[in-house]
Amino acid sequence: MTIITHVKISVSNYFIIMNELNKHFQPKNFSDKVALSFTKFLRLLADTFFKKRYGHRAVVLETVAAVPGMVAGMLIHLKSLRKIEDDKGWIKTLLDEAENERMHLMTFIHVAKPTAVERFIIMIAQFIFILTYGIIYLVSQRTAHRIVGYFEEEAVFSYTEYLNELEAGTIPDQPAPEIAINYWNLPLHSTLKDVVRVIRDDEAGHRDVNHKFADIINLRNTKEVINKKENLKNDNSKEATN
Repeated sequence: MTIITHVKISVSNYFIIMNELNKHFQPKNFSDKVALSFTKFLRLLADTFFKKRYGHRAVVLETVAAVPGMVAGMLIHLKSLRKIEDDKGWIKTLLDEAENERMHLMTFIHVAKPTAVERFIIMIAQFIFILTYGIIYLVSQRTAHRIVGYFEEEAVFSYTEYLNELEAGTIPDQPAPEIAINYWNLPLHSTLKDVVRVIRDDEAGHRDVNHKFADIINLRNTKEVINKKENLKNDNSKEATN
């Protein structure tokens, strides 16, 4: 599942992999800056409440992370029905992402064993974020996907920190939950470190997909603006000729 877990790599390949994991999309316009600022604000909240309690942080954040794919997939599904047009594979990609994030949550439920208070926070976080992200997606799909791209950048960073703590022995390692072994087809002797690695790889994939979706929407919007300007220019030329 992950090239880091089960394959010996050279030092040069290690740095190539880490550079790939630590990719950051530089904001190019106002929409991107809004997405990045929103993400940094939520990161600040997470750092304030959970600090280095990575397992508990993962439980709350993964329940939020599982929302965008489902919300976006549903809205694109309805748009596809309404306009009778192909979704170009976006719906399945987004729903697969939501399911993958849900399995991250199911895994960390076994690791962190959240309290009743934390489970209540999970429900509140879900409710608030479903409404918030749904509104953002209806207003600007590009911004919504960019937000998820930046979310996943932060997730990769957080899981790298988590993995470093596990490897340093600061946080005790433990056997991987059975649900994780079955879902990612991990060896039976796998530990939490292996689980964190494959989850981090998942998040890196979601990061790239959502940044790509935002780029596609941005390109499509740019083409529409150019076409409108050209049409307007042609109309003005015809009027001047007449």
